Amino acid sequence: PTFVSFSYPLKKKRRAVHHTFTMAVGKNKRLTKSKKGGRKKAVDPFLKKEWYSLLAPSMFSVKEAGKTLITKTQGTKIASEGLKGRVFEFSLADLNKNEALAFRKIKLCIEDVQGYNCLLNFHGMDMTRDKLCSLIRKKQSIIEGSVDCRTTDGYIVRMFCICFTKPQDNQIKSTCYIKSAQARAIRAKMTTIMSELGSKGDLRSLVKELISAPIGEQIAREASGIFP
Repeated sequence: PTFVSFSYPLKKKRRAVHHTFTMAVGKNKRLTKSKKGGRKKAVDPFLKKEWYSLLAPSMFSVKEAGKTLITKTQGTKIASEGLKGRVFEFSLADLNKNEALAFRKIKLCIEDVQGYNCLLNFHGMDMTRDKLCSLIRKKQSIIEGSVDCRTTDGYIVRMFCICFTKPQDNQIKSTCYIKSAQARAIRAKMTTIMSELGSKGDLRSLVKELISAPIGEQIAREASGIFP
């Protein structure tokens, strides 16, 4: 150790006070470094990744829906465990090779990983924003309804329905608004039809029904007796 001694005078008693300090050599690591913050060598992050194929459920006509990336298995961090639960969004036009269904969005979730293949299951279905905006117009009423139902294979599904009034062919009046009592009756009819559809079969048959969309025509047919 190096000893450093210094003194300073006190004004009142006119005598010097000595203090002795001890410093340990080699403790200050920053003095030995030549460069401030050594630059790390750039490594391509994709060298640590691997590709997995996404296999769509058999209810869709396309088998391989796409690919996904994940960091390779390293220590306790297993790649297949990190993949499980991932949700992907596809256009129904790509999954069924039909451009007329491009307004429908399908969400699929990874349920199992076999080798470099990820097995997907149905996770949700939605409508694109531009399609929904094209349906909403002025001078008409909107009725919305939702219902929770359990399929025969144990899945709990929440279904939403949106319905619009439209003017009759020979109508002179510019608006076609609905009364609140009529809206309640139509909403009750919608939820009844949806819960019947959801609980009568398994998830696979329900998805097929929703893709082909006969339920929309059925609701419109049964609600036509309430309005107009």
